[in-house]
Amino acid sequence: MTVRKLNMAKTRSRLPDWFRTRLPSGELQKKFNETKSTVTDNMLHTVCQEARCPNIHECWAAKDATFMVAGQECTRSCKFCAVGTVRVPPPLDVNEPANVAHAVSAMDLNHAVITVVNRDDLPDSGASHYRKCLEAIRQKVPSVTLELLCSDLAGDHKDLADLLLNLDIQVFAHNVECVPRLDLKVRDRRASFEQSLGILIEAKKLRPDILTKSSIMVGLGETDDEITDALQRLREAKVDLVTIGQYLAPSPKHLPVDRFPEPISYDRWSGQIERMGFLGWACGPLVRSSYRAGELLARARAKLKLKAE
Repeated sequence: MTVRKLNMAKTRSRLPDWFRTRLPSGELQKKFNETKSTVTDNMLHTVCQEARCPNIHECWAAKDATFMVAGQECTRSCKFCAVGTVRVPPPLDVNEPANVAHAVSAMDLNHAVITVVNRDDLPDSGASHYRKCLEAIRQKVPSVTLELLCSDLAGDHKDLADLLLNLDIQVFAHNVECVPRLDLKVRDRRASFEQSLGILIEAKKLRPDILTKSSIMVGLGETDDEITDALQRLREAKVDLVTIGQYLAPSPKHLPVDRFPEPISYDRWSGQIERMGFLGWACGPLVRSSYRAGELLARARAKLKLKAE
């Protein structure tokens, strides 16, 4: 091993012992295998596979899956993200709405998350295309619950209104990603906590009938107090669902991991989230923004039903 490679190996953070995934067994294993076979046989593509998500077994066994639309490259260059960056992406695929609807139908999903890349090159930041994809899924699979993990649409509330007006989805999600102080360090200069929070606030105003959701990564240089403050601001914005997970650098060129909070920290954040009044949450080292998304929705609906009774 060369000196350079040796130094790189020394500087990479080793994963703590608690980074473990449990493989499904019994009926859950059967359901996962069925979903995997469908994906393979139909040559379908999901973020779950392409991002090598550590939770793929749990989500596929529960008939949840995530798809990314509007291209494979982003117009922004956030320092934490593995998605490629390009100033002018290829044109939108006019067949994508039909293709993603076919994928959701073929996989017989209970809950589908549609996530997107930033498309700052488009006049509406891609909002109309996102809508076409969701409408195509709804038409083909009326029973599936839908979650849109949206971009910030460059902070344009008119584009957000055009997207959400009469759109049949159950969850509108947009991730703040990190605490406000770290915006310039972590995110593209065109993104910010304030802009993201504004989109979440406006989404709830436009569609109080749907749940809003966001996610925070830890291990980027934040403090525990800053996480608490960020959670409080999300709740004040009437965000319903939240997830917290560990940041892992996709490559040595990305931001290094600052820390690995121990599992007890996630238990503490879960307690804070519950006391703040969120309807649903998932906190853990391996949690990602779409982790058990269908289950979080179901729990939130059950809580809302109890409140209404």
